[in-house]
Amino acid sequence: MAAPCGRMASRSVIQFFCTFSRPKSRNVGFRQFGISSACRVTLKTKSVSETASPSPYGLAAAVYLQRLPVISADCSPIEQSFKDMMHQIELEKSLLSDHELRLIEDAERLKRKQADDYDSDEEDSHMDQDIVLTQDLEDSWEQKFRSFQPAPRVRDDVDKDMSSVQRCLADSLVLVSEQTVGDQKLWLLPQMQWQEGETLRQTAERALASLPVGLKATFLGNAPCGVYTYKLPKPLRTESSLGTKVFFFKAILSDSGPSAPPNSALLWLKKSELQGYLKPAYLMKVERFILDL
Repeated sequence: MAAPCGRMASRSVIQFFCTFSRPKSRNVGFRQFGISSACRVTLKTKSVSETASPSPYGLAAAVYLQRLPVISADCSPIEQSFKDMMHQIELEKSLLSDHELRLIEDAERLKRKQADDYDSDEEDSHMDQDIVLTQDLEDSWEQKFRSFQPAPRVRDDVDKDMSSVQRCLADSLVLVSEQTVGDQKLWLLPQMQWQEGETLRQTAERALASLPVGLKATFLGNAPCGVYTYKLPKPLRTESSLGTKVFFFKAILSDSGPSAPPNSALLWLKKSELQGYLKPAYLMKVERFILDL
């Protein structure tokens, strides 16, 4: 027993593994594994781990916060013409309401009462009261209609204040904020740098919570709707930090909260107004997912 153990101990480790790698049967259903393949896998894994390096671009998340229209937009000439045509068709083909039928009956009773062959016994005792009540009802409606003053659709004092969320109620607005990037201040969608241990959506939620006003929003999913990559100014670039990749997340404003402070550097802009504040390269990325409702 000692002799076979001594012969096995005198063999090298490579020869020991090779004895198990030699197939003793013709079973082709199993793949042979030798010491050479194991060494190649180990060396390949080691080379990949040595060459892997962190990306020189940081991560950030931004919020595309949209305030939906509050009132309907004005009709275009074609829409107004079609609206008038449909209203006329509906008026011509619609049935009379109970009130309109009652007015016709009251008019017929009044006409019979004014006729020479009028017989009061044929009419009920409450017909005169019905005619008066019907006419009085229309008069009260007419007075209420004349006294009603609808709220103005265009408010010059509010619509010109770009920091107010109550401006341009018929349009869709986007929130932008003034932020410092490098050594310059830029108008951007509210964004914040990603921190280790959180998802990009959590970073976007943190960017929204960091604003000086209490805005409540509903995020539309966990996946970003766009990405923008920018480089830092040349004096601020390093080998480990060249720029930032910003991932955008959509959100709908659900509660505007209190009014923004005067110096909050927040603006609510229409899609047509973004060109005057955002840089062209940044705007080109943002316009792809902005909905002009």
